Amino acid sequence: MKIVIGCDHGALALKEEVKKVLAEYPDVEVNDVGTYTEDSVDYPDIAEKVCKEITSGRFERGIVLCGTGIGISIAANKIHGIRAALCNDVYSAIMSRRHNNANVLAMGGRVTGFGPAGEIVRAWLTTDFEGGRHERRVNKIMALESK
Repeated sequence: MKIVIGCDHGALALKEEVKKVLAEYPDVEVNDVGTYTEDSVDYPDIAEKVCKEITSGRFERGIVLCGTGIGISIAANKIHGIRAALCNDVYSAIMSRRHNNANVLAMGGRVTGFGPAGEIVRAWLTTDFEGGRHERRVNKIMALESK
């Protein structure tokens, strides 16, 4: 699996911890699109970088991080083809994959501890989309982009 990850300055430390978790999976290739310092950057720019890698087909999924995860998840969801889920717990991460086929995970560096974040990432990474009745709902979500 190919995963692209990016953060703003408010989640740099969390991004580095998440990359350690992703390294636990030998079949996961990670591309870090920044930011790389604590200098202020705008999270919509990072969301766009991550999501363009997914919509281009170069990467299957993405992880976006900002201070709370809220702003960057909103920005990511503005990009055609993206289903970003802000997850603050393992259950939400599982359900975002199982029922919503989320292709982007969002978390907040100022609100999510390293331990819980690792468990959230592991759950999100290893949970498959169930399809079935959920496929119809995901298709309806995606159809909203053209209204």
